[in-house]
Order: sequence, then C-alpha cells, then structure tokens
Amino acid sequence: IDSFSDNLRTCATISSQQSYRNPPQYDRMSSGTEAMDVDEPFKAEGEATVPMEADDIEEEDIAALESALDEASTLTEEGSPEEASKVLSAMLQDTEKIGPKAIQVKERAVYDLTRSYCASKQYNSVADFLTGETGKIFLSQITKAKTAKVVRQVLDIVCDAAPEQLVMQESVARNIIAWTVEEKRSFLRQRVEAKLAGILYHQEKYTAALEMCDMLLSELKKLDDKQLLVETHLLESKIHFALRNVPKAKAALTASRTAANAIYVAPSLQADIDSMSGTIHTEEGDYNTAHSYFLEAFEQLDQMNAMAQATKALKYMMLCKILDSLRAALQLSSSGNVGMKASKAEVDLSGMISGKQGVKYAGAEIDAMTAIANAAANRDLKEFEAILAQYPKELQEDLLVKHHLHVLKEQLLESNLIRIIEPYSCVELEHVAKLIDMPLQTVEKKLSQMILDDKFQGILDQGKGHLIVYEDTEKDRAMEKGLQLIAKVDTVVTSLFERSKALRTMMI
Repeated sequence: IDSFSDNLRTCATISSQQSYRNPPQYDRMSSGTEAMDVDEPFKAEGEATVPMEADDIEEEDIAALESALDEASTLTEEGSPEEASKVLSAMLQDTEKIGPKAIQVKERAVYDLTRSYCASKQYNSVADFLTGETGKIFLSQITKAKTAKVVRQVLDIVCDAAPEQLVMQESVARNIIAWTVEEKRSFLRQRVEAKLAGILYHQEKYTAALEMCDMLLSELKKLDDKQLLVETHLLESKIHFALRNVPKAKAALTASRTAANAIYVAPSLQADIDSMSGTIHTEEGDYNTAHSYFLEAFEQLDQMNAMAQATKALKYMMLCKILDSLRAALQLSSSGNVGMKASKAEVDLSGMISGKQGVKYAGAEIDAMTAIANAAANRDLKEFEAILAQYPKELQEDLLVKHHLHVLKEQLLESNLIRIIEPYSCVELEHVAKLIDMPLQTVEKKLSQMILDDKFQGILDQGKGHLIVYEDTEKDRAMEKGLQLIAKVDTVVTSLFERSKALRTMMI
C-alpha cells in the first residue's frame, strides 16, 4: 500500500510540472504536423503583413555608410581632401540611419572629416563643423557621454595634426568652450578648459594658464572629479616649475599624487607624474631619488612603446647620472660649493646605453648626452662648449637639461680655476686665462664671483692685473669657544641687571 501511494504522488508531481511547463494555450498540437500553433498577434483589417527583416536592413544601411566612408578615404589618398570632406559632411547630415552600428560608422566619419580638414589646413572649419548644423545633427543622435568623447577626440586630433600651431589650437579650444557654455555642458567644458590650460602652458602664457587652473580646481573640488583633479594639479605643478617656484610646484605635485591614490591612473599619466617628481628632485639636488623616478617613468613608457617620451626619460636618467658622478668627483654639494681638492673620476654611462636600450633608443639625443658625459669626465670646457654648439636642439631646447648643463659648466669652470691657482700665492690674470684658454674678462669676472662666494680667500689687484691668494688658516677653536662664553655671560649679566632694576623699583 505504501509503495502504491508513493507512485501516485510521483505521477501527480510529474503531471503538475508538465501542466506548468506547457500551458493549454501553447500546448495544442495539430494532427499530422510537428509544429506548435501560436496565437497570432492582433492585426487590423486591411493591414498588410510585412516581414520583419531588421538585420538585413541594418546591414544594408551599414554597407551604404561604409561605402561612403571608403570613397572618402580613397579621395583623401588621391589628394582631394576637399571632395572627401563633402562626402563625409553629406554622410553626417543623414537623419534616417541612427542605429547603433550606423552611429559607430558616423563617429569614424567625424574623425576622418577632422583629419581631412587638418590635411587641407582648414583648422577653423573643425570648430565650425562641431558647432554648426552638421555637428548638431550628428550630436543630437548620440548621448551626452558619447558627445564628450567625440569632442575631446576631435580636439586631440587637431592638436596632434598641428602640434606647432598653438595659436590655432587655442582658437579651436575657445570656440568649443563657447559652444559648451551655450549647450550647458559643464563636464565637457571643464575637460576642454583643462586642455586649453595645457595649450597656454606650451605657449608660455603661464599667468593665463595658472588662472585657468585655479578656476578649474575650485570647481573640481566641489564635484570631487578625481581624474581631472590629478591632471589639473599636475599641470599646475608644471606651470609653477616653469615659473621657478619649486615649493609651490612640489605642493601641487603632492596634491596630484594624493588624488591619484584614490583612483586608477593610466600608465601614461603615472609616467608623467613620476617624470615631474624626478624633475623636482633634480632641481633640489637629490640626483639618486630623481634617477629612480625617471627609471620608473622610463619602464612604463618603454612598455607602452612611447618612443619619444621614453627617450626623454632616458636622457634625464643620464643627466642625473652625470651630475651625481661629477659632484662626487669634484666634491660638489647640492648648493654648488667646490672643494679645494678634486680627483678625476670617469662618468660611466655604459650600463645605461648598452644592450636593448642602446639599440632601441639610439639617436642624436643619446649621443649628445654621452658626449656631455665624456667632456664632464675629462673636465674639458672647450670640448663641453663645442658639444653644446654641436647639439643645440637636443641640449638647449629642453629647459631642465639646459639649466643643469649651465650649472655643470659653471662648476667645471670653478673647479678648473681652483686647480690652476692652487699652487700660487700671487699669479697674473693673463696667465690664468692662458692656461684655461678663456677670455680675460670672463676669468676675471668668475674669480671675483668665487671670492665673494667664499670659494677661496684672496683679492684681485686690478691695477697690476694680479690675483693674490691667501692661505686658509686653521680656525682657533679656543677663541671661538671664548667668544661664545663671553656672549652667554653678557646675556646673564643683562638679565640680572634687569631683575635688580625691577627690585629697586618695587622698594621705592
């Protein structure tokens, strides 16, 4: 009886599951057929049945758009960018094909149209296209996030196509900002303003760029946009460093690092932050720490195959190695003091430019830094100046390299002068200039600066044209201690006198 009841329960469960899976209205099977009859949707009288072939229509639309895109690219290759611009403009004015895949093709058309305008040097047409009717038709078909991406990409294409024409870049960016203000696109406006601040920085309009950064930072701190905060603080640090305000540059870089710790930072941006950190440490004279930061930036840029930026980081690494090695050889402090005795030491850069790095990044910039290292090791000022004249682009256009090479040249000159005058108590200036192979006025001016800076003890007798060098006498420590004791006793006596004067006043 129990087994029979269990079988009944099992059959009931199976039948209930089948009734749930196959409701009556969908479980009607026609006799002699294997297909399921489904109730047809309601259809009004006289309405024709149109087969739904959306995929086929979309494929046809994409094919038409892609053919127009291919035609425009062919015209561009044939040297007719104006004709290509007409084809792409007509393609973007289409309001019927607004599917997802059609929008992707139109987005590519926007970028190709920007490139064709840049190829024909019609840079103002880019801003007119974005803010005009053609741009409004396309931008009305996409979301605001996609609009921001397209506008920023178009601006990047313009800046990459004409990196030297900073005035044109500023004009295009300001036109886009005016359009974003009219359309009330606040987030996009902030992004474009950050780009404009970077353009002003490259134009060396540091005051205007700093004002724009301050205005942006006040808005971004309210919105807590970490990504843009990192980029703006980093740009602010670069501007302050260009103005030779190292403390404020360091503070802005610290703020950028603090904001970067809370978000994911792209490798390129992280490499930029590390490069700026190395630059500030180089300015402070901490060459070992600066070298480590430049090494971090170089490794990231090397993985990204960013050849130009990686070569720049490698050049900075070589500069830090040269400065650190020469400072140790000449017994130079970070403030530039020169020791009386110096031993010659080679500046070894063979480990940095050998192997894969030397082959991959070999070029004029690496050759220039290697030649500077050899001249610094030989302490040959003539060779040093000849290298500066031979590589003006590689060594004089970069502000960091130019500044520190000037400091290095001054240190080499001071070291060589000290080596020459060390055996003498009185020597003619013409003889010193002849030995160092430099003009007399330059030598005389440098020696006077060294005397004023207490690099050595001596005087210049300009009437006779002699340099009189005094020997360094050892300091009398007993006298120094006695003077300190007298000063302290004077302080105690003065204090006792004031107290006794106060007591006499109270007694009266």
